[in-house]
Amino acid sequence: MKWQTDFTYFKIIGWGWYYLSTILDDYSRYIVHWELCRNMKTEDVERTVEKALTVAGLQKGQRPKLLSDNGSCYISAEIKEFLKSKDIKPIHGRVRHPQTQGKIERYHRSMKNVVKLDNYYCPEELNAALTSFVNYYNHERYHESLDNVTPADVYFGKREQILKRREKIKLQNMRYRRALYFTEKLNYINPTLKNLNNLSNLNQGNTL
Repeated sequence: MKWQTDFTYFKIIGWGWYYLSTILDDYSRYIVHWELCRNMKTEDVERTVEKALTVAGLQKGQRPKLLSDNGSCYISAEIKEFLKSKDIKPIHGRVRHPQTQGKIERYHRSMKNVVKLDNYYCPEELNAALTSFVNYYNHERYHESLDNVTPADVYFGKREQILKRREKIKLQNMRYRRALYFTEKLNYINPTLKNLNNLSNLNQGNTL
């Protein structure tokens, strides 16, 4: 099990900069937890991780590795000690190589393309917009790399069930369309044969 974490930032008019701390499940791309913070300090990371563990309902012995960049809040002695106390192994991407955290970087880009379409005049407005987007992203947005199911479908173990149901529906539709094709073909052929028979009978009558 592995989680990715990172900060991104927003400017709230009249309030200044706020920082979004997010934890994303690496396998499913599900957003486990996020927080809008006033700073990007070690205590903000600790709080985000602590709540993510609670939200995920992980027991002792069920601990993810935590992938982050090399920002000061992720490499401090304090965060190392905190993660050790939680039995979480920190992993850091290569310096100046954001592709290592590609999934959460891509999430941040997709999220900001939507959320930053509006201006925000207080933290509550931005918080509401983020809540709405995360819910949409986790539970409604189909992801091509996840076989076109949602992150929540994968995170909660529903993907295989959904894919099997889709395959069943696909086979049913194929059988229906095949039967419809042959029915329409027969409906076309039968009148044609009848017309040919009528024409043949007419020609025989004329000959007589």
